[in-house]
Amino acid sequence: MADQIEKNMLKQKLLHEFSEYFINVVYLTMFFGAFATARRLTLVHYDIYIDDYFVGIIKALIIGKVIMIGSFMRISHKYENKPLLIPVFYKTILFVICVIIFDVIEVLIKETIKLQSLSDAYQFLILEHFSKIWLGGVIIIFVSFIPFFALKELSRVIGQKKFRDMLLKHR
Repeated sequence: MADQIEKNMLKQKLLHEFSEYFINVVYLTMFFGAFATARRLTLVHYDIYIDDYFVGIIKALIIGKVIMIGSFMRISHKYENKPLLIPVFYKTILFVICVIIFDVIEVLIKETIKLQSLSDAYQFLILEHFSKIWLGGVIIIFVSFIPFFALKELSRVIGQKKFRDMLLKHR
């Protein structure tokens, strides 16, 4: 009997964690997909064609997992007893830094493979990748994370069931 209860609890916990991850990935996929499409369309205007169609999905999967790990490790729980704006901006800044780190690692790996040299990849990162366009992307990510973490914090404060009912049920 106790084994069955443990299995049910584990099943519920896994389902809860998967649904949280799924929500993170859906939001991030929509965002990164929209950002990649906007960048692609802007560059086409200047006859520059890029083919990074699935980068948004891959980034969303990885960053969604980073957010889940951060929540699990409680690194993002530091200011949860403060007024709502403080944990929202703390988590936004924390996870924007995570996105920047992921972006730097991604570019270094991609350019090292392409250029066959880590030092050349580093030069590319410093001289070409970090630009006004990159900074604009970081600002867009920052601004898009604010409502993401605001909704997550609001859900945490009022309770997930009540929050989902408010969003999905008739009143």
